[in-house]
Amino acid sequence: MVTSSLLFLRILVFPREAVQLFKLDLMKHGARVAAAIELLGELDGLWQQEGRRSPADVVLARYYRQRRFIGSKDRREISRQVYGVLRHEAQLEWWLKRSRRVRSPRGMVLGGLVFLDSLSLLELGGLFNGDLYCPDHLSVEETEWVQANVEQPLLHSDMPESVELNYPGWMEPMLQEVLGDQLAVAMAALNAEASVDLRVNTLKSTRQQVMASLRKEGVEPVPTPFAADGVRLKKRGALTAMQAFRDGWFEIQDEGSQLVAELVKARPGETGIDFCAGAGGKTLALSARMENRGRILACDVAAARLKQMTPRLGRAGVSIVKTRLLKSERDSYLEQHVTSADWVLLDVPCSGTGLWRRSPDLKRRTSQRDIDTVTEQQRQIADSAARLVKPGGRLVYATCSILRQENEDQVDRFLATHPEFSAQPVSLPTAKDETAPYLKLFPHQHETDGFFGAVLVKGVE
Repeated sequence: MVTSSLLFLRILVFPREAVQLFKLDLMKHGARVAAAIELLGELDGLWQQEGRRSPADVVLARYYRQRRFIGSKDRREISRQVYGVLRHEAQLEWWLKRSRRVRSPRGMVLGGLVFLDSLSLLELGGLFNGDLYCPDHLSVEETEWVQANVEQPLLHSDMPESVELNYPGWMEPMLQEVLGDQLAVAMAALNAEASVDLRVNTLKSTRQQVMASLRKEGVEPVPTPFAADGVRLKKRGALTAMQAFRDGWFEIQDEGSQLVAELVKARPGETGIDFCAGAGGKTLALSARMENRGRILACDVAAARLKQMTPRLGRAGVSIVKTRLLKSERDSYLEQHVTSADWVLLDVPCSGTGLWRRSPDLKRRTSQRDIDTVTEQQRQIADSAARLVKPGGRLVYATCSILRQENEDQVDRFLATHPEFSAQPVSLPTAKDETAPYLKLFPHQHETDGFFGAVLVKGVE
């Protein structure tokens, strides 16, 4: 076993050897804790800066990219600790404040180890040992705090409901309006870890073939309950390294997102516009539904996200998509596409409240001002996109939000100002072949991310 002092000397003299040491998964458990503290500190710094609202997953990806010597097992454990804190941020901060301790990245990680991992003071002392790459020893105050709280349950009767259920207190009236007496169970589901869902690329494979391939890789696939081409994994694996992924047999996509794409009912030979295409997850699903026959114009105002679509299209064997970077939702380029589309998909920017399972940091990064800004963007996008739909065509409005302000209220406003459109009932993901005015998905009801979808049909002139 390499001692700490000898390891430090070898890293100084042989820096390349240090990389090999980490590749051999010799990274200490304490070093993982130190990395989690460092990452949370970086996130805090970014989020405190005006206009710097970097998503946690992007920050973590950059952190690991800059430290390629960190092994895969270490990355998983560091990410687990960081996301554990983010999922239970309100509760952990409450425990710190209860003892009059100032919130800090170190304090939050320590809280996670005490309340989420149930570590003892002795075990914590082994992690916070001041050794190479490990956090400094616990202070007297930290030791006393651990002794006072070790073996305590995470939840406490004195916690406000918003803390107990981990949602922003200012958002309570909005959530209550939508969820009512289901608020507690819905928030618990939104705070749980999301499943890993895949969409089979029917241009290249079948669900049976993909599932057989995944079983050989040691993961445990099952069909998704509702999406026709979906696969859910009971066991995680290195998906992007698998040959089936490299061959374009499947894409990673939540079942809820797949169901939103199915709302479009895209058919072979049609002309469609994915107005807010992003990196192209739904564009790819629509291309497969059209059997790679017809035309899709995929637009977005974010160049970096749109650029990510190109290799995905090639891997999936899709040739009917043309991408276009827009300056705004009123880009003059759109004039040549007025009344040209059989369907237009509007997967509009939103608060992302339906994605809290995957991005718990959104709870902290979203403000009332953000809601006001994004709802205005949604209105402008919908108004601009309406003119692109041909008579008899379909405008599908969708969000990954559960808030009424971004969903039903927006559709009501749109229909009031665009009388040429009418809402078409949608099929619900149930076994009873039910319909409803809109598609509304929730983790506690459907085991998907939270999504909203409305199908608006333009009348024939």
